[in-house]
This record gives sequence, structure tokens and C-alpha cells, in this order.
Amino acid sequence: MSKLTLISSPACPYGQRVAIALHEKHAEFNVISVDLDNRPGWFVAVSPLGTVPLLRIEREGEPPAVIFESASILEYIEETLPGEKLHPADPVQRAQHRGWIAFSDHVLADLHRFAMARGPAVDEVRASLVAKLRRLESEAGEGSYFAGPRFSLVDVAFAPVFRRIEALDSVSPTCLFDGLPRLEQWRRAVAARESVRAAAPENFSELYLDRLRKLHAEVLKAA
Repeated sequence: MSKLTLISSPACPYGQRVAIALHEKHAEFNVISVDLDNRPGWFVAVSPLGTVPLLRIEREGEPPAVIFESASILEYIEETLPGEKLHPADPVQRAQHRGWIAFSDHVLADLHRFAMARGPAVDEVRASLVAKLRRLESEAGEGSYFAGPRFSLVDVAFAPVFRRIEALDSVSPTCLFDGLPRLEQWRRAVAARESVRAAAPENFSELYLDRLRKLHAEVLKAA
């Protein structure tokens, strides 16, 4: 059996995705936390982009292998680990889900720009983010999760997005989910899932907000 080690940082949304998927598969894994402001040499040597997360795989009789980029890691987890499948069986639906996982990266990017925007850019960035959330509202299925009753890798991908919005709302309401009842139901269902709760430290909101403060995020100055 392979020994798995997740190399990430506590507030990394992409590392949280990998941790959620591993918990969903009931996999045993170790975690190594990296300070991205002071990257150690061993980490730079194994991370082609100098980013987290990485998944280190140790197999008997073979040198350790490292996978980088969360989307690639999620696919590896889905293909190799036993447990409930997190991708649809239908190839068309599976490809669509991969597209929505990529879409979540754009939502994360817009959310960060929203947190950092100032002056006239605030309205433009907010509009871009809200437009994406409204598109999600129209695409989400009936039921607790994106595709209805079954938890999938799309839910895994969006869980860190919802967690960040919740953290921002704890300081000053963003109203990003106003008029989006399906997303409101979806984010609550995802937040309640054991794998999602286990994927981030209890003080995640504090870590995330402290990081934004160090970056002089405008959204926190307005609080």
C-alpha cells in the first residue's frame, strides 16, 4: 500500500481540496505544512512551480513520486483510492464536472481580487464575481450538492470558496449569496460535511483574515 503525504499550507484552498478528497476516501495520510513566505530548500527542489499542494507517494521498492497541481492530485485520488466515487460514471457528465472544477479556480481568483480591490475597481470586480455565482445558481441541481444528492469533486473544489466567503462575512457581510437560494443551501450542506470540516484547521478564518490583513486587503478596511 502506498504511503501518502500531503504537502500544503494551512490556509491554502487547493490543499484543502486535496484533504477533503482524501478524507472522503477514508485514506490514511500525513500532512507537512510549508511556510510559503519562507520556502525550505527541499520543498523548492520537489515543487516545479514552488506552490502547494503536493502529494508525495511512497511505494515499496520505488523512489518517492510527487504530484503537483490540485486538479491532477484529485484525479489521482479518484482513480487509485477505494471508496465512494466522486466523479460521475457518465463520461459527458464527468467532463462537465472537470469544467466546473476549472470554473471554481476563476471564482477563487475573483474572490481574491474582490478582497483586494479598491476605488472604482471594487464595483467591477464584485460584478464579475457575482455573475459567476449567479451562473452557478442556475447550474446547481436540485438537492444538497452541485449535482443533486451525491457529493462530487465539484463540491470538493467549491468548499474552500464557500469557506472564504464565510470568513469574510464574519467580519463584514459581503451579501454575495443574496438572492441565490440554491447556493445558500449548497454551501451549508458542504460546510456541514465531516470531510470539509476536517480539511482545514479550526482557526482557519483567523489565518485567512490575518493573511489578507498582511496584504492590506481593502475589504477588511471597510469592516
